[in-house]
Amino acid sequence: MTALSEQATAFLELHRPGDPVILPTVWDAWSADLVQQAGFPALTVGSHPLASSVGKPDQEGMAFTEVLARVREITAAVDVPVSVDLESGYGVEPKALVEGLLEAGGVGFNIEDVVHAEGGRMRAPQEHADLVGRLRQAADESGVHVVVNARTDLLRGPFGEPADLAGEAIERLRLAAAAGADVLYPVGRYAPEILRRLCAELPLPVNAIGLPEEANRPALAEAGVARVSFGPFLQFALGAEATRLLRAWR
Repeated sequence: MTALSEQATAFLELHRPGDPVILPTVWDAWSADLVQQAGFPALTVGSHPLASSVGKPDQEGMAFTEVLARVREITAAVDVPVSVDLESGYGVEPKALVEGLLEAGGVGFNIEDVVHAEGGRMRAPQEHADLVGRLRQAADESGVHVVVNARTDLLRGPFGEPADLAGEAIERLRLAAAAGADVLYPVGRYAPEILRRLCAELPLPVNAIGLPEEANRPALAEAGVARVSFGPFLQFALGAEATRLLRAWR
């Protein structure tokens, strides 16, 4: 576990508010190698692009064992730290979730508060924090400081306007921070002033979504972001470019 422990420590140290680490989101060994060759110090595996790459739906359309099989291929292809979107946990017990991630070579993960196996219900704030706490305990018992990225989906989807929900999202994520999260992820695309508020009021490094074609790292840094990932948008952008190239041959 020594190598993984060193990777996990190095990965956590990359999270600096105002100087965000850019983690291009990948889905297979090819895209992971592409990101590493481009010079990025770490990467994240996204559930949406991962599922799309094998013809399955997002929102836990893949089984945890299937996810781990792909993660092993990715970690075998690169030398940089790898974090994995573990959605809402696949119904797997925290100890098994952490052990599976580490066995596959991952050193960080996202855990969200929407439970896909239960019709997309949102966990209560303390319920989600309690899960984060159990995952933190399992990681600590492993001897590796796995980087826990606690996510809330409150600011996206059908729950209401982000401006009206920012305070509630902050309270949710503060509970997750107190339970042992390392990074906080208020997922969504919303107004810059909301992002600045989140970064100012949350007690841990904040993960924001970036669009590959916008390259707005300075604005995200100014807002106080510590980590930027792309969700499915890198795959979307590459798909659009491939479509453009292929159309010329029709």
